[in-house]
Amino acid sequence: MADNVVSVLTFKSVETILEVGGTQSWTLDRARAKACKYAVICRNAHHAEVEGSEAHGSAFMVGRISDVVPSTDTPGRWLVLFSEYALCNVPDQWEGRNPVRFWTTKDYKEIDFDALEFQPMPEAGGTASSKPRGLTIAEAKEGLSLTFGVDPAAIEIIIRG
Repeated sequence: MADNVVSVLTFKSVETILEVGGTQSWTLDRARAKACKYAVICRNAHHAEVEGSEAHGSAFMVGRISDVVPSTDTPGRWLVLFSEYALCNVPDQWEGRNPVRFWTTKDYKEIDFDALEFQPMPEAGGTASSKPRGLTIAEAKEGLSLTFGVDPAAIEIIIRG
């Protein structure tokens, strides 16, 4: 069976993705995304705050997924972390309106995942802005509610210090 792939359409730049350790602020099924081996990052050139110059819909990065954790940017959403990444420039790799799609490597005719030159992700914490911020109790409950499929009000968190 082919490896699973989560594909996202983002306006964020390569630099921003490297700074946070992956791609974030996604509404997605955490378990399904975490089971994927790769993330294909495609350019949303139509966004008002676009940070990259790649053509709309082109794949410009592939990441090897290491984990899916609560977003450091948007409460209730997810950050797909990478252990390694490869830059690419493959046009016309996006279709549809939903910014998150799930595929297999066999669905990508123009991307040879085995031939990509992966590099390790840079160390996190190089600058103050790249350090992940802590979670609030509400954010933790929201993330846990999505993971376990329960109402946030049903979650109790005890902190011992």
